[in-house]
Amino acid sequence: MNHPVLSLLRPALPDPVSTRLEQLDEAALHQALLERVEAAWQLCRQYHPDLPRPAVWCDLRGKCAGQAHYGRGGLRFNPVLYHENRHAYLVEVVPHEMAHWLVHHLSDGHRARPHGREWRTVMRRLFGLEPRVTHSFDTTRASPSPHRYVCCCREHTFTARRHSLARRGRSYRCRHCAQTLVYQPFVER
Repeated sequence: MNHPVLSLLRPALPDPVSTRLEQLDEAALHQALLERVEAAWQLCRQYHPDLPRPAVWCDLRGKCAGQAHYGRGGLRFNPVLYHENRHAYLVEVVPHEMAHWLVHHLSDGHRARPHGREWRTVMRRLFGLEPRVTHSFDTTRASPSPHRYVCCCREHTFTARRHSLARRGRSYRCRHCAQTLVYQPFVER
């Protein structure tokens, strides 16, 4: 017997063909992202005709897959995570960010919590997707952490920004053993 809520969850956007996506070069891949954003925006406009078209940038770095940036007036995407997770990115990340864009532009959207009831409703009812707050992409290449710190129980890797703060006197403690972390450079072999 089908669960009534689960039977309602059918992706509203067409499923991108995985084999085709894997063969795309960078320019075509970028175009596929723009087309997916356009399709998601058109779907949102069926319910909010005055929704402004978001600009699209592929300039996001780090572990974050996407971001609705209201100040800049658009959506930001992580090109490394997109390149490595093409199908899942188009299916999950684009609707996730477009749902933020839509909720923000509703009459009381600026008061809504980022992943609150309104956002979850848009994800389920409009996009037909289970609302997931975080992704499960491997972020190793997108967010390299080249600086090693140690404590008595494990090794920690820091980004350049956190390493810079530590070098200027900010101290960090291990969440497990509470020992202050000490910088230990990688040894070249």
